Amino acid sequence: MDTFHLMKVYIAVAEEQGFSVASRRLNMSAPTVTRAVAHLEETLKVKLLNRTTRYVRMTEAGARYLEDAKRILQDVKTANEAALGINATPQGKISVTAPVLFGQQFVLPTITDYLVRYPQTQVNAVFLDRVVNLLEEGHDVGIRIGELLDSSMRAKKVGNVRLILVASPEYLAKNGIPKNCQELAQHTLIAANTGSLNPDWQFLVNKKNQTIKINPRLTVTTNQAAINAAKNGLGITRIISYQVAEELKNNKLKILLENFEHPAKPINIVHREDKFSSAKVRSFIDLLAENLQTNSALN
Repeated sequence: MDTFHLMKVYIAVAEEQGFSVASRRLNMSAPTVTRAVAHLEETLKVKLLNRTTRYVRMTEAGARYLEDAKRILQDVKTANEAALGINATPQGKISVTAPVLFGQQFVLPTITDYLVRYPQTQVNAVFLDRVVNLLEEGHDVGIRIGELLDSSMRAKKVGNVRLILVASPEYLAKNGIPKNCQELAQHTLIAANTGSLNPDWQFLVNKKNQTIKINPRLTVTTNQAAINAAKNGLGITRIISYQVAEELKNNKLKILLENFEHPAKPINIVHREDKFSSAKVRSFIDLLAENLQTNSALN
């Protein structure tokens, strides 16, 4: 039997955890599916599945083979598309992930533009304030803010952002402007407990890292809530610069203690594409990179 065919059958059985369900998915008879998996195990000389009358479960070797088989079939599909020229016109569905506010402010306009340009495409936009594993969660493209830890991802740098302290002009006129980190203890502080930032505030003092344990008057679970509270004159909050680009431009918020900031953090588009990348992903990355690199709020 064709090895690729056997892989497809095995993937269906492993994912569906049953021969009957897999046979319906593949539009094949259950005995044919059973024989295909048995033939694959005989060819490989390894047991891939444990079977009982009630369920089917992968062995350790079977779990590894599932991941390898899925990757191989995807590589074959991508190579075939490249050879046939299918990738000349963007078509199909892609999944994109980014931090919530960044996605809403800077990625969504590109998605809208992309969908208008390429009517045969679909986009699933997932905006979350946590690090998303593209491979495990099935996303094609992601935005990462900060130094990259995953070397298996391909990346394209598109800008920089800063971690800044801000407050409204009204609050500063009433309460004064802090001149150093220690003076923050005399001010009303607003903390955004989103899980993406260290709850303690860190600064550079004489080129050395200094951590300030804060006692916030208000703690919120979203960055936007912290921004709104600061705009309303409640106090000082710590935020990423892109999140308040409009407020800074319109003088609704002021930056504080700039001399104590850490160096800017890079913004990268990360993806899993290679030289055979599909047009749908490659064209989206190119369009997103162009839009982000020319945005003054990110440079």
